[in-house]
Amino acid sequence: MNESSIAREIVDAAYTVHKELGPGLLELVYEAALCHEPRERKLVFLRQHAIPVTYKELRIMDAFRADILVGDKVIIELKSVEAVSAVHKKQLITYLKLSGCRLGLLINFGSTLIKDGITRLVNGLQDSIL
Repeated sequence: MNESSIAREIVDAAYTVHKELGPGLLELVYEAALCHEPRERKLVFLRQHAIPVTYKELRIMDAFRADILVGDKVIIELKSVEAVSAVHKKQLITYLKLSGCRLGLLINFGSTLIKDGITRLVNGLQDSIL
């Protein structure tokens, strides 16, 4: 399954979770609910997956945790805030660069409409591929 196919499944899953639970809960609740969806869709994912970072000769084993990593290809960063800020986007771009993943979805369950809460960020992907 390529990044685009995974992203479509995750966006659909986010819509399902948001429709059922609504906005305003803690991020942890949405993370658990969103992880339930890939299981039903037969997607391979890791929750709170530690990703190491190498700085010069120093290997930092637990440098950051991806909220959800799907198919070793797509990082999902979850928020439950009133508005996503630029720092949230920068954080995900950095995660993509450091992990080698090419696609990330920043999903804010704090949005009234989930379509307004989903931001797609790429790291070296051609839009035509997606």
